[in-house]
Amino acid sequence: MVLRMSHLFLRTLREDPVDAEVMSHKLLVRAGYIRRAAPGVYSWLPLGLAVLTKIERIVREEMNAIGAQEVHFPALLPREPYEASGRWTEYGENLFRLKDRKDADYLLAPTHEEMFTLLVKDLYSSYKDLPVSLYQIQTKYRDEARPRAGLLRGREFIMKDSYSFDVSDEGLDASYEAHRQAYLRIFERLGLEVVPVFATAGAMGGSKSEEFLHPSEAGEDTFVRSAGGYAANVEAVATTVPEPIDFTDAPPCRVVDTPDTPTISSLVEFANAEFPQASRDWTAADTLKNVVLAVTSAEGERQIVVVGMPGNREADLKRIEANIGALLGFAGEPDVEAATDADFAKHPGLVRGYIGPGTSLDSPVLGEKSTTALPYFLDPRVVDGTTWITGANEARKHVIGLVAGRDFAADGYLECATVLAGDPAPDGSGPLEIARGMEMGHIFQLGRKYAEALGLKVLDENGKLVTVTMGSYGIGVSRALAAIAEQGHDEHGLIWPASLAPAQVHVVAAGKQAEILDGAAELAESLEQAGLEVLLDDRPKVSPGVKFGDTELLGMPVIVVVGRAFKDGRVEVKDRRSGERTEVELANVEQAVRQLLVG
Repeated sequence: MVLRMSHLFLRTLREDPVDAEVMSHKLLVRAGYIRRAAPGVYSWLPLGLAVLTKIERIVREEMNAIGAQEVHFPALLPREPYEASGRWTEYGENLFRLKDRKDADYLLAPTHEEMFTLLVKDLYSSYKDLPVSLYQIQTKYRDEARPRAGLLRGREFIMKDSYSFDVSDEGLDASYEAHRQAYLRIFERLGLEVVPVFATAGAMGGSKSEEFLHPSEAGEDTFVRSAGGYAANVEAVATTVPEPIDFTDAPPCRVVDTPDTPTISSLVEFANAEFPQASRDWTAADTLKNVVLAVTSAEGERQIVVVGMPGNREADLKRIEANIGALLGFAGEPDVEAATDADFAKHPGLVRGYIGPGTSLDSPVLGEKSTTALPYFLDPRVVDGTTWITGANEARKHVIGLVAGRDFAADGYLECATVLAGDPAPDGSGPLEIARGMEMGHIFQLGRKYAEALGLKVLDENGKLVTVTMGSYGIGVSRALAAIAEQGHDEHGLIWPASLAPAQVHVVAAGKQAEILDGAAELAESLEQAGLEVLLDDRPKVSPGVKFGDTELLGMPVIVVVGRAFKDGRVEVKDRRSGERTEVELANVEQAVRQLLVG
């Protein structure tokens, strides 16, 4: 039946919400699709729920097409499965934890690997039962420290998560590829451009991992790509490591006075003025920047570390978080931040502003076996034989000609520095370009991590118990809606694609006269009977100007205005995206609408 605005639960707003930072957040609230209930938590109103349902339908169709079967788990879960997998602590403060009246621990699920694993363990016991892929569309919860951007980064969100269960690694590869192709079809049907990129597994664990990023300046992810086809989240980019340099004939390093050099640029300027090179000028890339960081594990253990990198780059905290946990023996991704004044006070061996690794391998200043006993990690570019200007661990002094491998070493290498445009792609496919994107989906080859933790085994062909191998595949359903709104709008409001809009055509009664209101209603009914989805603005006491404003704000793909020309048997048909308007005879309205919907 025709959806009538005179009865629709809707209130549009003329002003942006004060906490809105991105256009999707502003417009979805103003157009009455969602309503804020708490920070990072939103209620779905009728129009928003209509779009969400259509997105879910597309996801279900493509998941069913690869043979996946839908289930539905509770969002409130017991502690024990997550304790067994280690994620009760690995998730840290991002996990919503609570107790029942009997003091038993529960959580609001951020994701459901454990529950899917236990379900299959409960029901299946033989290789003959596999492979199987199960999925759900369910609400998830993560206690984001700074929820922002409306549906793009909330504490409560809707996600499709699916899991494949196979006996062999070859089976996992096939399941992974089937999901990958299904994802590409889903995003194509949603009209969302996505770039599949290599990614880190993070707290999920596992080996192979890819993200599907929608290029957008509103995105929180930075990724890189090359003209030759390489694409990766910056956290997963592997530095192209240069060859070591023979330092047999390198002159000894020397400590020099460097007054008034508080920054890399001032240090380079001073070095070029006081210690010029014959071959070329010193640059920031010749300096070794040593950054002191505080790394906190999910269990709350705080470790001070120092990372060294070329001075023309900055420390990338996201890359460090993704890679440093394994070096320190931490489970999952730790939190990383700059060391505080209190941290420096506890380590007086660090001369702030002049930190360096020391000038001799026999008496290092940085490293687990040094005078400070602080773990020291180097950017992979700092290979043996490279020569540096860096801090001398004395106020107003630096050391020139410090040679890696001869004068200093580290406890390990760490992907810790920013990736710069023009850096070589790890696969040799050309220079990298930098882009921003929103994560729309993430797929993982989990392998046997959760199956081993939870004892998911089946009998193989020889009657031997083997551990099942798993894949995990997520799509942000509510986030997809926000991304579609983010790319589909203009200065006046939303612009939905025909396949996702709450209605395909918006009929507006542009007048208060009975013949206008009745004519608009009759036209809306005829279009609905012809199989079109129709929203009718039949509000009798609302001015045409307000109605026109709402048509653009709400964003239906085709607008039909029943106004003064109706008495002559004509109405105006408008393409919301292009703004093109055409007067059409009543008998031809359906044809005109359908042409715009497919065009």
